[in-house]
Amino acid sequence: MPKVNLTQNTVDKLSCQSGKVKTDFFDNKINGLMVKVMKAGSKSYYLRYKTNRGKWTEKKIADATVIKLTDARELAQKKLTQIAMGEDPFEQKKALKDVPTVREFVEQSYMPHVKSYKRSWETDFSLLKNHILPPLGNMHLDEVTLRHMVDLFSHHRLTHKPGSTNRIIILCRYIFNCAIKWETAGATKNPTKGIDLFQENNQRERYLSEEEAQALFAELEKSEARSLKYIIAMLLLTGARKGEVLQAQWKDFDLKRRIWTIEFNKSGKVRYIPLSDGVLQLLAGVPKLEGCPYVFPNHNTKKPFKQIYNSWNTARKKAGLADVRIHDLRHSFASFLINSGRSLYEVQKILGHTQIKTTQRYSHLSQDSLIAAANTATKSIPLSSIMPQKVNEIPMVAVTY
Repeated sequence: MPKVNLTQNTVDKLSCQSGKVKTDFFDNKINGLMVKVMKAGSKSYYLRYKTNRGKWTEKKIADATVIKLTDARELAQKKLTQIAMGEDPFEQKKALKDVPTVREFVEQSYMPHVKSYKRSWETDFSLLKNHILPPLGNMHLDEVTLRHMVDLFSHHRLTHKPGSTNRIIILCRYIFNCAIKWETAGATKNPTKGIDLFQENNQRERYLSEEEAQALFAELEKSEARSLKYIIAMLLLTGARKGEVLQAQWKDFDLKRRIWTIEFNKSGKVRYIPLSDGVLQLLAGVPKLEGCPYVFPNHNTKKPFKQIYNSWNTARKKAGLADVRIHDLRHSFASFLINSGRSLYEVQKILGHTQIKTTQRYSHLSQDSLIAAANTATKSIPLSSIMPQKVNEIPMVAVTY
């Protein structure tokens, strides 16, 4: 490792010593600065220094054919000053290289995580593929700013309803929170912080009345789809989700303890639905297929139905209920409970909601229930003593012209 009095002319003429793969020429003016000359002829400026952990290392700082010696010395001195102050510029550069792009984080960390517990992970994948990764995917996590997120959400809102854009906001917020929680390089703050959800005015409330339910089941009895009446009845009697009913197996039901265990659901947590007398009666009447574990299978394949829309659509239209969706049966179940005097807490537990505010949307009270509640005040006030019974008892105000 020869130490020489480097000049620009010297650097230009340096060559690798005979019989060696490389030769290091140290500068006698800047400690640690050297020119590394390879056998093939390439020349690079390197800086040799001791790390904060007391180990000697060397890092390339520039190509000797690109910058001059004076510039290399100035660059080396700046880096040595940073190192002396406890800031290793090379480690900082390495740390930047370790920061993944948004696409890399999603593919390597986020998606494997949600696939392990979230049944609706395909929805996340679709939103990412179609709306989030196209504008953000090639950016590194530490490059994404609040401005980028505002632009993304504003652009999406131009062609989508508030609820759809809110799903994008919530997903982005969760992804960056995961990156921070998992101490991912470059993830120090959430760029969605401070962004409010759009106001949603499209929450649709539709509940079946007892008369409508009777009309619906009259048509279900006529349906050629043999399992449809059992499936719809199960939805209306339990408030379960369509997928939960279609995937239900006999082993999930403890008839003695009157509990339906649902291990895989939207929340990713095991939940338990109490079996009412009506559900027990329904299950007793469901025809069982030999060798089939499913409660409501397709009789031809002995597998769960992939979709029941066509037969459902036919039945609801014939019943004059074309605006009723399958998910409205879950709404109706909650409404029936609330109108019967059950508490929001009880409804929340049965529906499997993690937040009470979700249950409150379903807890529709019929107009009759509201009137009955308001009438309780009437019973407490002696109206007969303060209200005149006849028109001629009402004092008139004389008006003079």
